[in-house]
Amino acid sequence: MSNVRKTFDAELDRLKETLLEMVKLSQNAIDDALRALKETDLEKAQAIIDNDIQINNYEESINNQVVKILAQQQPVASDLRRTIAVLKISNDVERIGDLAVNIAKSVLIIGNEELIKPIEDIPKMAKIAQGMLSDAIKAFYEEDVILAGDLAKVDDQVDDMYGKLIKELLELMTKYPNSLSQITQLCFICRYIERVGDHATNISENIIYMVKGKMFDLNA
Repeated sequence: MSNVRKTFDAELDRLKETLLEMVKLSQNAIDDALRALKETDLEKAQAIIDNDIQINNYEESINNQVVKILAQQQPVASDLRRTIAVLKISNDVERIGDLAVNIAKSVLIIGNEELIKPIEDIPKMAKIAQGMLSDAIKAFYEEDVILAGDLAKVDDQVDDMYGKLIKELLELMTKYPNSLSQITQLCFICRYIERVGDHATNISENIIYMVKGKMFDLNA
């Protein structure tokens, strides 16, 4: 193996490590946001907002590393796709971190108001969406296009759960007219979680492009 090849592989490995740390932070932020919702923990919600800069810093670090690799290594073909894939994936992961912030902001708006119903179905949907992200990252590291492609079916499941939850929440608006603000925020939270699944699907599309060199629309 040439020195150029060794250097590129080492740089790419460092890039992947940075991405993995970023993914962990985003996943933890989503988990913490949902816990803050269930427990009406306003301090935890505020901490999620305050700590979002850490995720942003990771994305900036990845951007800088990619620029360095492109300038110094000048990768071609599959190596170039691998490098660009990390860049694109980091953008989706950063957006997932932003969605955690959005959930936390909704928790703050709800405040200490008693929840109109136990928060059970929303975390169930979030668990599936979070699982999609984990599988997408696994597919990236293993360059597994089959696993990446299968995530479109899981996203359909998240979409179905989202539709049912929104329908239920809208029906509750007539039953609890004094809780319209809370119900509206719960609708927003459901939407934010559904978007986590969408970003995981975007990651899967980039994995398929990285491996095959062709774009596939998994939402088609």
